Amino acid sequence: AQGFRAAVACLVTLAAKGDSPLSVSSPAAVGPPAAMPEEAAAAKKPKLEQLRLEPIARLEGTVVLPGSKSLSNRALLLAALSQGTTTVENLLESDDTARMLEALAKVGVDIDEKARHTENRIVIVGNAGPFDVSGQEGPCELFLGNAGTAMRPLAAMVCACKGDFVLDGTARMRERPIQDLTDALSQLGSPVECTQNPPHGGCPPVRVKADGLQGGSCSLSGKISSQYLSALLMTAPLAKSGTTVIEIKDELVSKPYVDMTVGLMRKFGVTVQEEELSTDSSKPRPRYTVASGQMYVSPGTYYVEGDASGASYFIAGAALTGGPVTVMGCGSESVQGDVKFAHMVEKMGATVEWKPNSITVSRKMDGSQPLKGIDEDCGEIPDAAMTLAVLAIAVQDGKPTAIRNVYNWRVKETERMKAICTELGKLGASVEEGRDFCIIQPLPKILPDVEIDTYDDHRMAMVFGLVACCGVPVVIKDPECTAKTFPTYFKELAALVKKEGGRINSLRVGDMRHRRQSGCNRPPPDAHPLQKLL
Repeated sequence: AQGFRAAVACLVTLAAKGDSPLSVSSPAAVGPPAAMPEEAAAAKKPKLEQLRLEPIARLEGTVVLPGSKSLSNRALLLAALSQGTTTVENLLESDDTARMLEALAKVGVDIDEKARHTENRIVIVGNAGPFDVSGQEGPCELFLGNAGTAMRPLAAMVCACKGDFVLDGTARMRERPIQDLTDALSQLGSPVECTQNPPHGGCPPVRVKADGLQGGSCSLSGKISSQYLSALLMTAPLAKSGTTVIEIKDELVSKPYVDMTVGLMRKFGVTVQEEELSTDSSKPRPRYTVASGQMYVSPGTYYVEGDASGASYFIAGAALTGGPVTVMGCGSESVQGDVKFAHMVEKMGATVEWKPNSITVSRKMDGSQPLKGIDEDCGEIPDAAMTLAVLAIAVQDGKPTAIRNVYNWRVKETERMKAICTELGKLGASVEEGRDFCIIQPLPKILPDVEIDTYDDHRMAMVFGLVACCGVPVVIKDPECTAKTFPTYFKELAALVKKEGGRINSLRVGDMRHRRQSGCNRPPPDAHPLQKLL
């Protein structure tokens, strides 16, 4: 039995029950689109309720990253608005991209998805401008789940179209603020409205009787989310009249994501001018100008770069266990700001090797290369910054790790600041929570077999799965929430687990109740499909 446990990298505790569709609490909510027969069958499959990961002594190997969520959804939208046909390669297969594709199909975009599930490739015939749904009966209702990368850009884009639109999502989406964006769109001539939802403020549903966007000038708060600015920039070339000027009136968080948006627009034929108004480089306040007369033009083929946020988990796992681990798909030439996470891991004591399309991380485990606490402004990389939370409890120099300037954690898929602090506390950690920061003390002894609540947040599941790399078993509830951006995450993690003797283990899955009753290591006959896959 000891030998078997040593060989098994990860062990899943499974309780199967019928899956229920995600619904919106208010009866006025826009429902999800009717399921296709195969989707309806999938909805009836049993749900994997929790995943138990045994201690992971070492991760070693190479991970090929799935496509970036942020780039995937931006590319889909720009391809739909372009003149010409675009082939999107390495498209992320996830809930968020599925919601974007459904919405684009509903406004009339011609999408060839034959190779979507087999080769991560789709072909989009562009509309050469905004869409007109004014001829349809009733409003065009777009259900976007909890996909911020679909809700924010589409809320802006439909204002430049013609027709009656309603954009809605899950109960959590109805708590995620969007009024800064709708206020800016109103300044540009749109009658768009969001819904007041105290205490969260103006949130979805978003409604607009659109007849095109006038354009002009607007000012926007950048403190909550950079997605508002990206949404306005991508919509600006569709404005009816003249040049569009967008100015940040306070401070812009996550600016690298906006830089990524501007770079992608350039690939699709639209140039954006930027002027920096702030004298403090740590608090950017840019003004953007999008000249009139520009049109999106298909580049022919667009290849989606590997997801840098997803890379952070494997980078951290290598730092915790020694590695080496190589992530393929993003590197020194990446357009994503989240690759900066690797620099933070280097500050913590790991060795980082950069190539144009890959990053390799390792650390000596003989005590000569200890993990060190750091104090970092993470305003540019709030998603990847979550991964620092688990690294922080494994620090070996006795110093705390401070993660600062991450207020927008509080308006993400869940209230991430409270979620992270709560789950770290369950592991035994001491955490100071501030409005936009947390300070985490290293933990000499991490409590084993803690059940981690994931709050229907993909990143909570992936981040806290790394607790197993700290030498203790951990139980991740609702592990399938990773489908939002990285459905195969736990499979990829298991493939890196290094067994004594040099073999690479694969993930083993079993129903613990079944195992106790029969002594059998095989999945039960009625196992969850994930069991049989893995």
